[in-house]
Amino acid sequence: MTSAPPPSSFDAEFSGDLTDDLAFALALADAADAVSMTRFDAPDLEVSTKADSSHVTEADLATERALRERIEAERPDDGIFGEEYGTSGSSERRWIIDPIDGTANYLKGIPMWATLIALAVDGVPRVGVVSQPALGRRWWGATGLGAWTRSADGRQRALRVSTVDDIATSSVSFQSIGQWRDAGREAELDRLTRAVWRDRGYGDAWPFMLLAEGRLELVAEFGVKEYDIAAHVPIIREAGGRVTSFDGEDDLAARSVLATNGILHASFLDLLRRP
Repeated sequence: MTSAPPPSSFDAEFSGDLTDDLAFALALADAADAVSMTRFDAPDLEVSTKADSSHVTEADLATERALRERIEAERPDDGIFGEEYGTSGSSERRWIIDPIDGTANYLKGIPMWATLIALAVDGVPRVGVVSQPALGRRWWGATGLGAWTRSADGRQRALRVSTVDDIATSSVSFQSIGQWRDAGREAELDRLTRAVWRDRGYGDAWPFMLLAEGRLELVAEFGVKEYDIAAHVPIIREAGGRVTSFDGEDDLAARSVLATNGILHASFLDLLRRP
């Protein structure tokens, strides 16, 4: 007899209706886009360096403040965990925010950045929105409500991962060689890139959405935080894919992520664990 998954498992049963939460998350994304786009590619953009040597711009801070104010006003009982201003409120229902994922691109005027918004219920990401306003793209999903995208021309369609079932014909994305080297995983990256049909480092949120669209079979990163991952989980899972840590666990705090089309998840884990 198969035991039930633990409550924190991404497979944990959920019977709630997330329709209103998803609508609110999409409204939050609209608000975020309005703030972030006003300063994108501005010649006088204010940029500073955080304690961990990463960059933060005035737009990161302003976008997260706008989202926090909206959540606190309309969902006062919900908690918030944001990249720039930390954690506040309840952990049972928590909005997880990365105001600008891809700050290095943002400050250089490169349009490959996104706002990530997720709602976690009892630690499991149930609602996710990824908004990429500089390219006019958005993706969203929620448990039981499917996964969707809107293109720059306004067309909306459902998302579905690919049906590729052979690693040798798969296309994969990784953040950077340096990231895998810093994690002590250069040998695994070499093994991966030799085994697949095509490998590219598309970077940040976009490859996860390409995976959900059925255009990639694997995306893997190291050094990621909860706010880098949470929004992707419900979108990819509702599109039929799977998201775990590099070790195969359902853990947002593992500092690694391995997302696949689901069909090849076990095969990729076996390949990467091979001595």
